[in-house]
Amino acid sequence: MANTLLGPLSGTDRVDGLLDDGAWIAALLEVELALSAVAVEQGAVTEHDADAVERAVAAVAGVDPHALAAESVEGGNPVIPLVKRLKAAAARIQPGAERAVHPGATSQDVMDTALMLLTRRAGHRVVADLTACADAAAALAATHRDTPCAARTLGQQALPTTFGLVAATWCTGLDRARAGLDRVLTALPVSYGGAAGTLAAVHPHGPAVADALAARLGLAPQGVPWHTERSRIGELAGALGVAAGACAKPAGDVVLLSATELGEVSESAPGDSSSMPHKRNPAAAVTARGAAKRAPGLVATLLAGAEQEFQRAAGAWHAEWETLVALLRVTAGAAARLRVSLDGLQVHPEAMARNLDLAAGAQGHGTGHAADLVDTVLAGRPA
Repeated sequence: MANTLLGPLSGTDRVDGLLDDGAWIAALLEVELALSAVAVEQGAVTEHDADAVERAVAAVAGVDPHALAAESVEGGNPVIPLVKRLKAAAARIQPGAERAVHPGATSQDVMDTALMLLTRRAGHRVVADLTACADAAAALAATHRDTPCAARTLGQQALPTTFGLVAATWCTGLDRARAGLDRVLTALPVSYGGAAGTLAAVHPHGPAVADALAARLGLAPQGVPWHTERSRIGELAGALGVAAGACAKPAGDVVLLSATELGEVSESAPGDSSSMPHKRNPAAAVTARGAAKRAPGLVATLLAGAEQEFQRAAGAWHAEWETLVALLRVTAGAAARLRVSLDGLQVHPEAMARNLDLAAGAQGHGTGHAADLVDTVLAGRPA
């Protein structure tokens, strides 16, 4: 999952440690442990048995991911062999305690809930980087509120604007994407429905167990089980895709404005070339753009999986796990690398003035209206 060679340059290493095999196993066990604990609270299992489960979780925590992966092939997901290991460990610790493992749950409940935990943790890191990117863009907007530069439409110079308004526009998109992703992360739900999504195995405790599990894990209540109602996965995919796109916009502008013929901005730590020592490549913006370009296909895959048949899907659900993790990684990469690009971005007003002179007559239009828009954007930012 993690890529040691390419992860740092694409920025995906920002969340790799939160999404790797070890993080997956830890999240699955966290769900199982929480499930046993809340089942005690609701009277579904005994406290004595649940104590043995806690010790079993500690015993199983060091499982070899490769061994667990091999055992997962037959059943189709890693929860099945993990639960078998947990039950065996609990029975060794205390005969009969295995009944407190996985009470009333199905493998999808544990997989979905663990994925929500992983998503929340990685997603909060993306939100932090989006916030930093927006703050950097806002600082550029304030500093260059009145710095005239060429507005370009259809690749050609149009009328003058200010670089402050260019940066304020970046800031607006980043702020909107951050707020949207934050809302979705706050609403990530627990999953607990049992074999057919009816909570039959723990009747009449099912809804109470589900709500208590959500509270213990810090997730949102589910309402009703959502095994094949995947609109929330679609909302999450959309929010991550929008965030990646919000990063792609300023990254693309920085790449273009850094071109030798324009020279209007440059990164504070530009990259070099293996064969052309004169080059100063906007490497952070380039790699932010590269990460963001991977997002739309992943979003499309998740949206295509919204149609999941009957009460448990065959294939569409399975397609979500690696796809969502990949989308989290590339969106995190885009935000992390854009943050590097915008922090300390060097702006060259003399080059902007020189380029403005190329458009005859355009200088006759004032830029006060652009500066006023900068003030509006900055005044309206969230505290």
